[in-house]
Amino acid sequence: MANIAPACRNALKQVRSFHVSAVQNAEARLKTFSIYRWNPDKPDDKPTMQEYKVDLNKCGPMVLDALIKIKNEIDPSLTFRRSCREGICGSCAMNIGGTNTLACISKIDNDTSKKSKIYPLPHMYIVKDLVPDMSNFYAQYKSIQPWLQRDDNKKVGTQQYLQSVEDRKKLDGLYECILCACCSTSCPSYWWNGDKYLGPAVLMQAYRWIIDSRDTKTTDRLDKLRDPFSVYRCHTIMNCTRTCPKGLNPGKAISEIKKLLGSVIEKGKPGLDTTALHN
Repeated sequence: MANIAPACRNALKQVRSFHVSAVQNAEARLKTFSIYRWNPDKPDDKPTMQEYKVDLNKCGPMVLDALIKIKNEIDPSLTFRRSCREGICGSCAMNIGGTNTLACISKIDNDTSKKSKIYPLPHMYIVKDLVPDMSNFYAQYKSIQPWLQRDDNKKVGTQQYLQSVEDRKKLDGLYECILCACCSTSCPSYWWNGDKYLGPAVLMQAYRWIIDSRDTKTTDRLDKLRDPFSVYRCHTIMNCTRTCPKGLNPGKAISEIKKLLGSVIEKGKPGLDTTALHN
């Protein structure tokens, strides 16, 4: 029994060395990545597309893997955001091959004859290279007050607010939004009216709180959206839904807000007494 562990280790070393040698001896598969570059330290210089060649045999399968490899081994000045690498944080949102998506879950096209073109999210001010300025986007998110609000005088934090299973299901497809801004920056209405129109991502989060059975500020939330721009600049183009990397449907959420604003539908009463534990 004592000899099993060393034997296993030797076998694993042999397998690992075999794979390493196979990769080293494999013919290089060079893929060209054409990446948007702009340096704020040189404001008079126009943005350019810079090309890098990456051996796909020595790179991970995702576009983010290629970007990290380029930054680590070829050009450390290349700038982009990234964090979780799991499609959860939304940091690495960018335009890849003409589609707004997340670099960490976007697979590299193995066709080495085609260039992979990478741009920052469209119609946003650029901080540097692939890093957009998200200040306006986050300010709009803050404006909808994305937290639970009550008009009773119950002391916050003493007991939970109850919610029925049916009411909880209404939040599915809304709470999963990671605020990557892929949908908003794919929306023509947001391109031209980004200072007034809240955009798909923010409106979907507004609806998430409007429809929450535990929130009692529905009327106030809707009243803040009763203007010509906040919601009604949406023309149901549906670019937002097509491009969402999480498979969500912001367009549907916006249509539900419009129905509520037009009194076509009502929120309805909670399925449970939300403050039952407070009594």
